[in-house]
Amino acid sequence: MSDPSRTVEVERKYDVDAETPLPVWDDVPGVDAVTAGEVRALDARYLDTADGLLARSGVALRRRTGGPDEGWHVKGPRQGDGRLELGWPLGDDEAVPEAVEAAIARWTTDPLTPLARIENARTAYLLTGPRGVVAEFVDDRVRGTDLRATDGRGSVREWREWEMELGPAAPADAVGREEFFAAVERAVQNAGGRPSASSSKLARALGV
Repeated sequence: MSDPSRTVEVERKYDVDAETPLPVWDDVPGVDAVTAGEVRALDARYLDTADGLLARSGVALRRRTGGPDEGWHVKGPRQGDGRLELGWPLGDDEAVPEAVEAAIARWTTDPLTPLARIENARTAYLLTGPRGVVAEFVDDRVRGTDLRATDGRGSVREWREWEMELGPAAPADAVGREEFFAAVERAVQNAGGRPSASSSKLARALGV
Protein backbone atom coordinates (compact mmCIF):
# COMPACT_ATOMS: atom_id res chain seq x y z
CA MET A 1 0.00 0.00 0.00
CA SER A 2 1.26 3.48 -0.87
CA ASP A 3 2.40 6.03 1.69
CA PRO A 4 -0.52 7.73 3.45
CA SER A 5 -1.78 11.19 2.67
CA ARG A 6 -1.07 13.70 5.42
CA THR A 7 -3.16 16.69 6.36
CA VAL A 8 -3.24 18.87 9.44
CA GLU A 9 -6.81 19.77 10.33
CA VAL A 10 -7.40 23.17 11.87
CA GLU A 11 -11.13 23.53 12.31
CA ARG A 12 -13.98 24.79 14.46
CA LYS A 13 -17.30 23.03 15.05
CA TYR A 14 -20.71 24.53 15.79
CA ASP A 15 -24.06 23.19 16.96
CA VAL A 16 -27.07 24.30 14.98
CA ASP A 17 -30.80 23.59 14.90
CA ALA A 18 -32.43 21.69 12.06
CA GLU A 19 -33.94 24.76 10.36
CA THR A 20 -31.21 27.34 11.03
CA PRO A 21 -30.32 29.30 7.86
CA LEU A 22 -26.75 29.22 6.58
CA PRO A 23 -24.37 31.99 7.72
CA VAL A 24 -23.47 34.96 5.54
CA TRP A 25 -19.70 35.28 5.06
CA ASP A 26 -19.51 38.88 3.74
CA ASP A 27 -17.38 40.14 6.64
CA VAL A 28 -14.88 37.25 6.86
CA PRO A 29 -11.38 38.56 6.02
CA GLY A 30 -9.75 37.20 2.88
CA VAL A 31 -12.97 35.71 1.48
CA ASP A 32 -14.48 37.16 -1.67
CA ALA A 33 -16.58 34.24 -2.98
CA VAL A 34 -18.35 31.07 -1.84
CA THR A 35 -18.93 28.11 -4.15
CA ALA A 36 -22.26 26.40 -4.65
CA GLY A 37 -22.87 23.58 -2.21
CA GLU A 38 -21.56 20.10 -3.09
CA VAL A 39 -23.69 17.28 -1.66
CA ARG A 40 -21.82 14.28 -0.24
CA ALA A 41 -23.17 11.07 1.33
CA LEU A 42 -20.61 9.87 3.90
CA ASP A 43 -20.69 6.60 5.83
CA ALA A 44 -17.97 5.93 8.42
CA ARG A 45 -17.28 2.99 10.72
CA TYR A 46 -15.06 3.69 13.72
CA LEU A 47 -12.93 1.02 15.40
CA ASP A 48 -11.20 0.80 18.76
CA THR A 49 -10.00 -1.74 21.27
CA ALA A 50 -12.52 -3.25 23.69
CA ASP A 51 -11.25 -0.95 26.44
CA GLY A 52 -11.18 2.17 24.23
CA LEU A 53 -7.42 2.58 24.23
CA LEU A 54 -7.31 4.63 21.02
CA ALA A 55 -9.94 7.07 22.27
CA ARG A 56 -8.14 7.45 25.59
CA SER A 57 -4.98 8.30 23.61
CA GLY A 58 -6.83 10.97 21.62
CA VAL A 59 -6.75 8.85 18.44
CA ALA A 60 -9.60 7.94 16.07
CA LEU A 61 -9.57 5.16 13.44
CA ARG A 62 -12.26 4.99 10.78
CA ARG A 63 -13.15 3.52 7.40
CA ARG A 64 -15.26 6.00 5.43
CA THR A 65 -16.98 5.75 2.08
CA GLY A 66 -18.16 8.75 0.08
CA GLY A 67 -16.63 12.16 -0.50
CA PRO A 68 -13.33 13.15 -2.10
CA ASP A 69 -11.20 11.65 0.70
CA GLU A 70 -12.94 8.30 1.24
CA GLY A 71 -10.67 5.65 2.69
CA TRP A 72 -9.05 4.63 5.97
CA HIS A 73 -8.20 7.52 8.28
CA VAL A 74 -6.16 7.76 11.46
CA LYS A 75 -6.59 11.02 13.35
CA GLY A 76 -3.81 11.56 15.82
CA PRO A 77 -3.86 13.41 19.14
CA ARG A 78 -4.42 17.16 19.00
CA GLN A 79 -1.21 19.17 18.69
CA GLY A 80 -1.68 22.86 19.38
CA ASP A 81 -4.48 24.16 17.18
CA GLY A 82 -4.44 21.23 14.75
CA ARG A 83 -4.65 17.48 14.39
CA LEU A 84 -2.68 15.29 11.97
CA GLU A 85 -4.81 13.00 9.80
CA LEU A 86 -3.30 10.11 7.82
CA GLY A 87 -5.26 8.57 4.94
CA TRP A 88 -5.09 5.37 2.86
CA PRO A 89 -7.28 4.00 0.02
CA LEU A 90 -10.20 1.74 0.92
CA GLY A 91 -8.78 -1.53 -0.43
CA ASP A 92 -10.70 -4.59 -1.60
CA ASP A 93 -12.44 -5.48 1.68
CA GLU A 94 -13.22 -4.08 5.12
CA ALA A 95 -10.26 -5.66 6.91
CA VAL A 96 -7.89 -3.17 8.52
CA PRO A 97 -4.89 -2.83 6.15
CA GLU A 98 -1.45 -3.70 7.49
CA ALA A 99 -0.26 -0.15 6.88
CA VAL A 100 -3.06 1.19 9.10
CA GLU A 101 -2.29 -1.35 11.82
CA ALA A 102 1.34 -0.25 11.68
CA ALA A 103 0.32 3.39 12.01
CA ILE A 104 -1.63 2.78 15.22
CA ALA A 105 0.88 0.30 16.70
CA ARG A 106 2.49 3.09 18.75
CA TRP A 107 -0.80 3.24 20.71
CA THR A 108 -2.04 -0.35 20.55
CA THR A 109 -1.67 -3.73 18.83
CA ASP A 110 -4.72 -5.21 20.57
CA PRO A 111 -7.66 -6.56 18.53
CA LEU A 112 -10.06 -3.92 17.20
CA THR A 113 -13.83 -3.95 17.48
CA PRO A 114 -16.63 -1.82 15.94
CA LEU A 115 -17.22 1.31 17.97
CA ALA A 116 -19.70 3.50 16.07
CA ARG A 117 -21.23 4.16 12.68
CA ILE A 118 -21.64 7.75 11.54
CA GLU A 119 -23.78 8.49 8.49
CA ASN A 120 -23.57 12.06 7.29
CA ALA A 121 -25.56 13.96 4.67
CA ARG A 122 -23.04 16.74 4.01
CA THR A 123 -23.18 19.88 1.91
CA ALA A 124 -19.72 21.40 1.42
CA TYR A 125 -18.87 24.98 0.43
CA LEU A 126 -15.46 26.46 -0.43
CA LEU A 127 -14.67 29.97 0.79
CA THR A 128 -12.20 31.42 -1.68
CA GLY A 129 -10.01 34.50 -1.95
CA PRO A 130 -7.35 35.92 -4.29
CA ARG A 131 -4.85 33.17 -3.39
CA GLY A 132 -7.24 30.22 -3.53
CA VAL A 133 -9.27 28.22 -1.01
CA VAL A 134 -9.28 29.94 2.37
CA ALA A 135 -11.50 27.39 4.10
CA GLU A 136 -14.12 24.70 3.63
CA PHE A 137 -17.46 25.10 5.38
CA VAL A 138 -19.67 22.03 5.74
CA ASP A 139 -23.30 21.72 6.79
CA ASP A 140 -23.72 18.23 8.26
CA ARG A 141 -26.88 16.31 9.09
CA VAL A 142 -25.62 13.37 11.08
CA ARG A 143 -26.93 10.01 12.26
CA GLY A 144 -24.65 8.33 14.80
CA THR A 145 -25.09 4.74 15.99
CA ASP A 146 -23.28 3.37 19.04
CA LEU A 147 -22.15 -0.15 18.04
CA ARG A 148 -20.86 -1.23 21.46
CA ALA A 149 -24.12 -2.86 22.58
CA THR A 150 -23.79 -6.66 22.69
CA ASP A 151 -27.40 -7.21 21.60
CA GLY A 152 -26.89 -5.29 18.37
CA ARG A 153 -29.32 -2.55 19.40
CA GLY A 154 -27.00 0.38 19.74
CA SER A 155 -28.45 3.77 20.58
CA VAL A 156 -28.98 6.18 17.69
CA ARG A 157 -28.54 9.96 17.85
CA GLU A 158 -29.29 12.49 15.12
CA TRP A 159 -28.13 16.10 14.95
CA ARG A 160 -27.01 18.91 12.66
CA GLU A 161 -23.67 20.67 12.94
CA TRP A 162 -21.37 23.00 11.01
CA GLU A 163 -17.61 22.80 10.58
CA MET A 164 -15.15 25.34 9.24
CA GLU A 165 -11.73 23.94 8.29
CA LEU A 166 -8.81 26.06 7.11
CA GLY A 167 -7.63 25.58 3.53
CA PRO A 168 -4.28 26.14 1.78
CA ALA A 169 -4.87 29.90 1.35
CA ALA A 170 -5.82 30.47 4.99
CA PRO A 171 -3.78 32.85 7.15
CA ALA A 172 -0.51 31.18 8.14
CA ASP A 173 0.07 33.23 11.30
CA ALA A 174 -1.70 32.82 14.63
CA VAL A 175 -3.06 36.38 14.64
CA GLY A 176 -4.52 36.01 11.16
CA ARG A 177 -6.16 32.72 12.06
CA GLU A 178 -7.59 34.19 15.23
CA GLU A 179 -9.09 37.10 13.28
CA PHE A 180 -10.49 34.71 10.66
CA PHE A 181 -12.21 32.43 13.18
CA ALA A 182 -13.48 35.42 15.20
CA ALA A 183 -15.26 36.70 12.07
CA VAL A 184 -16.56 33.19 11.32
CA GLU A 185 -18.00 32.86 14.81
CA ARG A 186 -19.74 36.23 14.54
CA ALA A 187 -21.37 35.07 11.30
CA VAL A 188 -22.33 31.74 12.88
CA GLN A 189 -23.85 33.42 15.92
CA ASN A 190 -25.77 35.89 13.75
CA ALA A 191 -27.29 32.92 11.90
CA GLY A 192 -28.24 31.16 15.13
CA GLY A 193 -25.36 28.70 15.59
CA ARG A 194 -23.25 28.20 18.70
CA PRO A 195 -19.91 26.60 19.62
CA SER A 196 -20.12 22.81 19.67
CA ALA A 197 -20.76 21.17 23.01
CA SER A 198 -19.00 17.98 21.86
CA SER A 199 -15.38 17.43 20.85
CA SER A 200 -16.19 15.25 17.82
CA LYS A 201 -18.91 13.40 15.93
CA LEU A 202 -17.61 10.16 17.41
CA ALA A 203 -17.90 11.47 20.97
CA ARG A 204 -21.44 12.64 20.30
CA ALA A 205 -22.44 9.32 18.76
CA LEU A 206 -21.18 7.59 21.90
CA GLY A 207 -22.88 10.07 24.23
CA VAL A 208 -19.65 11.38 25.78
